[in-house]
Amino acid sequence: MPRQNILKNPGPNPFWDFWAPIILTFSLYIGIRHYIAEARYIPSGSMLPGLQVNDRLLIEKLSFLRRPPRRGEIVVFNSPYAFDRVLASRKASSKIRCALVNFPLISIVLGIRDPACDAYIKRVVAVSGDKVLVNSRGEVFLNGVLKKEPYVTNYCPSDLRGISSCKRLDLKVPDRHVLVLGDNRNNSWDGRFWPGGAFLPEDQIVGRAFWRFWPIKRLGFLVP
Repeated sequence: MPRQNILKNPGPNPFWDFWAPIILTFSLYIGIRHYIAEARYIPSGSMLPGLQVNDRLLIEKLSFLRRPPRRGEIVVFNSPYAFDRVLASRKASSKIRCALVNFPLISIVLGIRDPACDAYIKRVVAVSGDKVLVNSRGEVFLNGVLKKEPYVTNYCPSDLRGISSCKRLDLKVPDRHVLVLGDNRNNSWDGRFWPGGAFLPEDQIVGRAFWRFWPIKRLGFLVP
C-alpha cells in the first residue's frame, strides 16, 4: 500500500495568537498616523476665534508631498525647539524621545510631556518669495497690499503713544520657508517672537488641518 503524505496541523501558537493582532494593529496605526492622517486637539487660544480650545481636528499629510503650503492654510508643525537655532541651544530633544513622548499610550497613561516635542498649529500668511510686513497691530501686508483676514478679530492693542507689545516684521520669505501666525494676534507665540528667526522651514510641517470633527455642533471643513 503506498505511503500517504499527511500534512499535520502545527496547532495553535499562544504567543503569536495573542501578539500578532496587537502588532498588526499598532503597525497600521503608526503607519497611518505617520504617513496619511492623524487627529489633533487645540491646546491653547492662539487660533481664536475660529478654533476653540479642545477642538478636535484631522490633519492630513499627503497634500504637501505634492506641493508647497499655500497662504491661508492651517498647518501643524514641529516645535520651534526643533528648528530655531537659539531655542535648540537652550533645550533640544531627540526624535526618538519625541516619538515616545507623543505616542498616545505613553503620554496619556504615564503623563510624560516635553515642551520641545510639542506640535504647534498656526496659519500660513506668507510663502516663499513674498515680501511681508506685519505691523504692530498684527495686520499683514503682502507685497505692499493689506491682506484680508476675516478670521482675525483680536489684534494687538497699543497705548496712547502707539506702542504695542507685539513685534513688527518687515522681511522677505526665504526659499522653502513660510511665515505662520496665530489668528489670535494678541496672544500667539509665532514667527514674530521666535528668537532665531521668523520663518518656518517647510520640512518641519507635519500636515494640513482640514476637518473639525469635535465638537459636533461645529463639525466641518476648515476653509482658508
